[in-house]
Amino acid sequence: MDEIANHPNVRAVEAALRMAGIEPRVRVLPETAPTAVAAAEQIGCPVAAIANSLIFDAAGTPLLVLTSGAHRVDTGKLAAHVGVSKLSRASAEFVRQHTGQVIGGVAPVGHPARIRTLIDETLAGYDEIWAAAGHPHTVFPTTYDQLLAATGAEPVAVN
Repeated sequence: MDEIANHPNVRAVEAALRMAGIEPRVRVLPETAPTAVAAAEQIGCPVAAIANSLIFDAAGTPLLVLTSGAHRVDTGKLAAHVGVSKLSRASAEFVRQHTGQVIGGVAPVGHPARIRTLIDETLAGYDEIWAAAGHPHTVFPTTYDQLLAATGAEPVAVN
């Protein structure tokens, strides 16, 4: 557990949260949480209160979409919103290159460089939301307003 809690990616997420004025409360999960359902079951929260961090390839540029675990992203709609012909699901290599993190543990913060971020506006309906903390075994609780402040995200309807 200490090895996971002290992982460099988790430390980077905690540092980014602190820089945004958020006291990090990272929780190490007993099992990986590769899906919103798996995360919600381990945390004990609604699936819709999970903020999935999805990286898309927007014509070679990363786009981070923070979406409720209850939603599927309409990539055509978001491609038009960001001004590209299409959004492609990013490869594992593309995700790691731009976030420093692996799929299944991608956090909304703690990346080597700022990534344009969109946030599912329905997440605003939850007092507490949960996001990955840089490792497939870690999550942290936050609020919609805190995520907006920490990421500079633009609220959108994702589906």
